[in-house]
Amino acid sequence: MNKIYPSAAEALKGVLADGHLIAVGGFGLCGIPEALIDAVRESGIKNLTAISNNAGIDDFGLGKLLQTRQIKKMISSYVGENKEFERQYLAGELELEFTPQGTLAEKLRAGGAGIPAFFTKTGVGTMVADGKELRDFDGETYVMERSLMPQVSLIKADIADRSGNLRFNLTARNFNPAAAMAGKVCIVEVERIVATGEIAPDDVHLPGIYVHRIVLNATPEKRIEKRTLRDRK
Repeated sequence: MNKIYPSAAEALKGVLADGHLIAVGGFGLCGIPEALIDAVRESGIKNLTAISNNAGIDDFGLGKLLQTRQIKKMISSYVGENKEFERQYLAGELELEFTPQGTLAEKLRAGGAGIPAFFTKTGVGTMVADGKELRDFDGETYVMERSLMPQVSLIKADIADRSGNLRFNLTARNFNPAAAMAGKVCIVEVERIVATGEIAPDDVHLPGIYVHRIVLNATPEKRIEKRTLRDRK
């Protein structure tokens, strides 16, 4: 089966629709699927609920989809770098399910493993636990969290082989594997495509069984939010 698509727009066809729950890999602006996000923007698909550690910045990453009002709800851990996010949320125009970062990672991991819910101590006694089931184990209180199983996952990897086996680049791995495994359909944007077998088995970070569509973006912008340098004497 050919998993390689000629463009990000083609890779989205037939799988992404209005109202879908989507997971988007990345941490800050590191390891985000830039071309796929642009293709979602150009598609005009709307009323999306987006699962992502953060919401990009005002003019990059998922911030682009906030500008076009294509996202109606964010399930996120950190939103502090996006003024438009702040404006929409405070105006009641954007829903937010604020989720502790470790809990968000486990929601995706558990979803990918077919586990519908789990218990965690994180958030007990805070607004995070409001309306959720609490249960005591060994004298400690835990809150039940539902797992996440999005219709579509959009992720970024460094290299894919033609079977969809992936290798990520250093910290750009971040939320990408968990997001990939959780999605019913996983679309991956990569910088290089190689023949099946060219990635050594021990270097495969995510098996191709989780990957349904691949699109090449050989020259991503790779913008970062802040660059901090120290003086060198």
